[in-house]
Amino acid sequence: MSRSTGTTDELERRRKRAVQAVTDGESRKTVAEVLGVHYKTVARWVRQARMPGGLDAKPPRRPEPGLSDADLRKLEGLLTEGAKAHGWHNELWTAARVARLIEREFGLDHHPEHVRKVLERRLGWTSQKPRRKARERDDKEVARWVGDEFPRIVREAWRRSAYLVFLDESGFFLTPTVRRTLAPRGKTPVPKSWDRRDRWSAISCVALSPVAGRPGLYSDLLDHNVRGEDVVTFLAELRRRLGRLTVVWDRNQIHSKSRAVRAWLADHPDVAADDFPGYVPDLNPDEGVWGWTKYGRLANLAADDKDVLWDHVVDELITVKHRPDLLRGFIQQTGLPGVTLAA
Repeated sequence: MSRSTGTTDELERRRKRAVQAVTDGESRKTVAEVLGVHYKTVARWVRQARMPGGLDAKPPRRPEPGLSDADLRKLEGLLTEGAKAHGWHNELWTAARVARLIEREFGLDHHPEHVRKVLERRLGWTSQKPRRKARERDDKEVARWVGDEFPRIVREAWRRSAYLVFLDESGFFLTPTVRRTLAPRGKTPVPKSWDRRDRWSAISCVALSPVAGRPGLYSDLLDHNVRGEDVVTFLAELRRRLGRLTVVWDRNQIHSKSRAVRAWLADHPDVAADDFPGYVPDLNPDEGVWGWTKYGRLANLAADDKDVLWDHVVDELITVKHRPDLLRGFIQQTGLPGVTLAA
């Protein structure tokens, strides 16, 4: 049974009253019921009363000292070094691993769930999904492009009164993009979906107007993989609606390396095209559109067929199109300099 609550004096006084009541003729069971304890506890008090100091209450146990503020600063420094620096084979910090690190460095045995609370409440750490970074990426070249090439692209686009267009492609499958979701413990959701690669290919762009810097979204869905001819069709319609364009896209083969695209660009000098550096999806605002739709709004969607999938994708793209705040957020998240955005 757990220790009764109260001060040391109160506990001693309670025990002595119980022993006195039994001495005066009350049954141990009655005394126990009045005090809200087990009758065996009263019997133990009676036995202890025969020994000097037997009814003295022990001071309450103090909680074992945990991590001090200085310990936490040291711990955060150790964690920042990465899990591989402390013997693990990958950069994955779990509560169990941090608990082992604390035991190793500070000699404290903490439960992983307690460690999780310490990280969240005292260090402000949260559970996060890492972003992948290609080994092929040349960070120096990326920094040069961001600092020199992109400002040049923006200046020339504004000088030409051309829309600045960030273009990209993606795909939406009948097989759902699975993300974590809340559910009762032990009852993992199991969405029933088709195990086949039926898809809609998508091409879209985030476009900035040359004067006001107002962002807009333009998109199209195709029932086949996007080809150079599809890019040409998309650009032609975009040019018809907007006029002069400066297109920035990745180095995919269907862009400036496509024979059809190169021929069309040569015939339309009012449309300029520039490549992002290699392996930098985080610099393209259009990636934000796909992230928001595929991994947010449409995550865990198990569509019955392609027509139902088409309806959902179109609905979400229309929603984004009419949310300039979202489009501005996608642009700002890239950190690209020199881009003027309408309020």
